[in-house]
Amino acid sequence: MKFELQPTLENELVKLVPLKESDFKILYLTASDPLIWEQHPDRFRYKRDVFHKYFEGTLKSGGAFIVKEKKSDEVMGSSRYYELDSDKKSIAIGYTFLARKYWGTTYNKAMKQLMLDHAFKFVDTVIFHVGAKNHRSQKAIEKLGAVKIDEVEINYPGEDERLNFIYEMNKIMWTEIQNKNSKE
Repeated sequence: MKFELQPTLENELVKLVPLKESDFKILYLTASDPLIWEQHPDRFRYKRDVFHKYFEGTLKSGGAFIVKEKKSDEVMGSSRYYELDSDKKSIAIGYTFLARKYWGTTYNKAMKQLMLDHAFKFVDTVIFHVGAKNHRSQKAIEKLGAVKIDEVEINYPGEDERLNFIYEMNKIMWTEIQNKNSKE
């Protein structure tokens, strides 16, 4: 089975649609808030030229989504699949950002649940790279049930090398979490 990197995914809260070049303007409207990026590896992504470079990399990944609030169709942010490893049966999920009005709500969890459910149809392990200073994302990933397994310096394209925490979620863990949640 071949991993489909950009399906349209949706549930009652969010809709993930394959990112297109024509989405730049609408996505940048969300991304232009400096507070979104204050804990991310490149805190200047709110600037148009810096975001444009980030956006180009996102498109080249072949696994990126624009994330919309399902009822209103409002653009909430973006996320993507990357680093598919067929031998290890793993993929990474990340480069995620959401508008501040969606922070601390169930929207991030709903988005990641869609992405994890889809990924585990094809792989056994999902990896998350989270900046060492990105405490909000660390908490969000830990709430999903992912486990920190390592700390590494990562050189993002066009950016300086930065310390990242590596989190992992495997199919067995995810199934157990889903079973537990369905019983509650």
